[in-house]
Amino acid sequence: MFQDEARFGRIHDPKACWAPLPMRPCATRQTVREYVYVFGAVSPCDGRHDSLVLPWANTEAMSLFLEEVSRRYPDEYILIFMDQAGWHKGKSLRVPVNIELAFLPPYSPEVNPQEQIWDELREKYCGNTLFKSLDAVVDAVVQGLQHMESSPVALARLTQRSWILNPV
Repeated sequence: MFQDEARFGRIHDPKACWAPLPMRPCATRQTVREYVYVFGAVSPCDGRHDSLVLPWANTEAMSLFLEEVSRRYPDEYILIFMDQAGWHKGKSLRVPVNIELAFLPPYSPEVNPQEQIWDELREKYCGNTLFKSLDAVVDAVVQGLQHMESSPVALARLTQRSWILNPV
């Protein structure tokens, strides 16, 4: 699996969008500094995705996410690739016995397929949307994640890379 976390909130920049000529699309901007963090892990081979929405991103939250992934796959041994964020290497990080962590090279988000899921979620479920509350952000993110997770074939197509499927 490949793991990453992303911040979603009420502050955003307008995104490009389409409108028929001669109309010019109008997108509002919001600058309320409220956020939630979504932890996600995807298996590009079969399109399985697990996620957890938490109010912060730190070692404790990472431990909670790893515990949840372990609980969902109790009979499997899981190798999780992730970036080198400080909370991924914290001394107090609790890694379940059926999970092993491996680290991607620093400053290389392009090699983490989970990044494509964040891009899709931002574009299709959160783009150019004014949220009235942080709960509305959570609702939109959860709806988007549920929709994407209901189609493992589409997630596999989105996240598969030849170097993952056919390692040297």
